[in-house]
Amino acid sequence: MTVTQIRDTITTMQEKFDTKNPFLEKMGIKIIDWQDGSCIFEMPIQPWHLNRTGALQGGVVSTLVDAACGYAGFYSPPGMPEIHGVTITLNVNFVSSANSGILCAKAQRVGGGRKIFFSVAQVHTESGVLIASGQASFKYRSPHP
Repeated sequence: MTVTQIRDTITTMQEKFDTKNPFLEKMGIKIIDWQDGSCIFEMPIQPWHLNRTGALQGGVVSTLVDAACGYAGFYSPPGMPEIHGVTITLNVNFVSSANSGILCAKAQRVGGGRKIFFSVAQVHTESGVLIASGQASFKYRSPHP
């Protein structure tokens, strides 16, 4: 590969994995992998993600589940129009907690149609401890292509 081809590939990958979401960026959430039907996010736990007892705030975990589930259904290849929608339902099951390290949220779209889709997700610590699982449904803002 030429230097130009390598730069173009890096630019395409950065565009592909850019959340374009200021809230997720502020939270420190980054896309690790994103393709049709699945998404993986990582987030280093920061002191401001903790509640007053020093445990990970439930809203932070819920955000990871919601975002990962949504992005699993909103993927569009680089160069194609973006796909957007809204959360209809969100269910999060808190299994364990953490107060440091990196969290990984993995989600898959498991069904749906032209207007609505369904996803499931799990959030683990970097050592593999399950923190939470969740399910969500989403409505596309315009019909899914």
